[in-house]
Amino acid sequence: MNGANKILIIEDDAFISSLVKARLEKEGFEVVQAFDGEEGMRLLKEDKPSLIILDLIMPKASGFETMEQLNLNVEFNKIPLVILSNLAQESDIQKAKSLGAKEFFVKIRTSIDDVVAKVKELLG
Repeated sequence: MNGANKILIIEDDAFISSLVKARLEKEGFEVVQAFDGEEGMRLLKEDKPSLIILDLIMPKASGFETMEQLNLNVEFNKIPLVILSNLAQESDIQKAKSLGAKEFFVKIRTSIDDVVAKVKELLG
């Protein structure tokens, strides 16, 4: 299914990814999961999501590297990005926003409800 209800989660922590996925599915979203940046880029091309939730610290390709690849691709550079990361430095937040992140959530300070509310707002 393509369209406004498909979310791609690129997160190497399977527990966090599964929690966010379950909550989004409960809200009626279709969710696809990738566990590293390379897999995320492959699924992005296959599934064409309407929003991406992205971790920054991952194997194979970091979130920053993934964002840079997205920005180079005219087909994908308009997809809203929501960052969900353990990084909390202001410099990391600013870098992510300069690369196109619409929101930056620090995992330790964020509830899944916050993430779901932002997804609904961005796709509303």
